Amino acid sequence: MDASAERVLEYLTEVEEAAEDVLSDKQQIVELDKKRNSNREALNVLRKDMSGDDKAKVCLGNMFIRFPKDKTRQMIENDQEQLDREICDLRNRLKDKVNRLNELQGKPELEGYNLCPLSNEEMKAISSILRT
Repeated sequence: MDASAERVLEYLTEVEEAAEDVLSDKQQIVELDKKRNSNREALNVLRKDMSGDDKAKVCLGNMFIRFPKDKTRQMIENDQEQLDREICDLRNRLKDKVNRLNELQGKPELEGYNLCPLSNEEMKAISSILRT
């Protein structure tokens, strides 16, 4: 194999690896979001449960265990916070990976892709300015 063919093969391998990395992160975000939605459903059930029992059945692995509802709610809320952090981290890293993939492919960087949402303080400041 001559040098130019080896360079082309290395280039294609690098592009393929970058694309696989992007796709795996996207799939992981989808899986974490499914879990987050399941937790949200469980929290809603706990909030609406009016039975006199102060314990809830929780599935941990392959077992159902009865936990106090307040501890169950706290566990699920903690899990939600952890999932939110993981999803946020994955999304932030995904932006860099997509830009790297585009760079490898010779495409321009996506415009508006690095935008961040306004914080609560920024929203409050804008709302106060718009009211006056």
